[in-house]
Amino acid sequence: MILFSYLFYAWGEPVWVILLLLASMLGYLFGLGMERFRGTRLAKVQYVAAIAINIGLLGTFKYAGFLVENINLILPLNLPVPEVKLPIGISFFTFELICYLTDVYKGTIRAPRSPKKVLFYVSFFPHLVAGPIIRYTDIERQIEHPRVSLAGFSEGISRFLFGLGKKVLLANLLGETAAQLLNPGSPSSSVLGMWFGITLFALQIYFDFSGYSDMAIGLGKMFGFNLRENFNYPYISKSAGEFWRRWNMSLGGFFRDYVYIPLGGNQKSYLRNLFVVWFLTGFWHGASWNFIIWGLYFGTLIYLERRWLLKWLGKLPAAFAHLYAVFTILIGWVWFYFTNLTEAAKALLIMFGLYPREFANLELQFYFRDNLLLCMAAMLLSTPLVKRGLQRAMKPFPKLRSVLMVVGAQLLHAAILILATILLVGSSYNPFLYYRF
Repeated sequence: MILFSYLFYAWGEPVWVILLLLASMLGYLFGLGMERFRGTRLAKVQYVAAIAINIGLLGTFKYAGFLVENINLILPLNLPVPEVKLPIGISFFTFELICYLTDVYKGTIRAPRSPKKVLFYVSFFPHLVAGPIIRYTDIERQIEHPRVSLAGFSEGISRFLFGLGKKVLLANLLGETAAQLLNPGSPSSSVLGMWFGITLFALQIYFDFSGYSDMAIGLGKMFGFNLRENFNYPYISKSAGEFWRRWNMSLGGFFRDYVYIPLGGNQKSYLRNLFVVWFLTGFWHGASWNFIIWGLYFGTLIYLERRWLLKWLGKLPAAFAHLYAVFTILIGWVWFYFTNLTEAAKALLIMFGLYPREFANLELQFYFRDNLLLCMAAMLLSTPLVKRGLQRAMKPFPKLRSVLMVVGAQLLHAAILILATILLVGSSYNPFLYYRF
């Protein structure tokens, strides 16, 4: 499995296989060193060095160009901007190594003697290139005793196909129209067109990333491993804080347990800790100011919610809280979508009628008519309503339910596979959005 995982990585990044192997082996050796000198100053020195190396690797490949560009803007140095291709998945596997090294240093886990376990943990191909971020504690016992079964393999295939369907049948199609509408520089852009476009993008990124997570979890099950869930219907949230407890839960858990709580959590310098975490959350997503603004925007919202906004929303019907959450989330996605700050600001001005654009136009009518059913289906499937509706409908018929579930599942799997194959064959290369992070 380790060999196959490295071959899988080499298929997309043959050069950076060396980086993946080097980072994993350094993590393994530092883990052994901390285990051997546990409780001493030397263990702490090794821990600091190991974390510095991992952050240094991530900083060099992901943020060096950004930092040099901003230094050149501030100081008249005209430093050459390094152009380094970002290794696929580096944001994920460096964070997993930080989890591993921190848990070894704290004594939560013991460093394994065999390098195979660390190599497997870091390189396991389902989660290697786009998450979810897993912790060594999650799969430590599973590495020693993976439970492969026909039932688990079948469940894994089902989960994989649902993820494939999310990506190909929903995310890709939603993204095509979103890209056409989210063009604030176009004279044909409109107020409602911008709102419709950012709504489509919100659905696209959800089905894109949750689809990948489903595929990763499904592949894990096929090989006898249970990976963490990463999404829990985030768009049914009633606040920004709840949204982030449901969205990319593995990343939120990382920042909570390895940054926020060690800084003092709610007990010490709460405001500082909150904004450090949200600055880092935004910066993790990309070396661009728009991601930093996006992160700080959510940090500000969560701070305001904790101070007074949630109390006020709690006095209103739940529908108003949900509308508030959807509205604020869509505004946030504007900062996420546009890496150019001028375009992001122009898009927001158009959305609020503060820029000379039509409220609606004929072009929007065509896009709305052609994508209305897709958008409505995506909205419905982003909630648990379909799942709960089927469960309630079948509850009075337990025997019939078993037969219909088996037959219906197989027909649905076949339909997803056939339709996804047709669309993939006829389309250009379209990788997952989170590959670039």
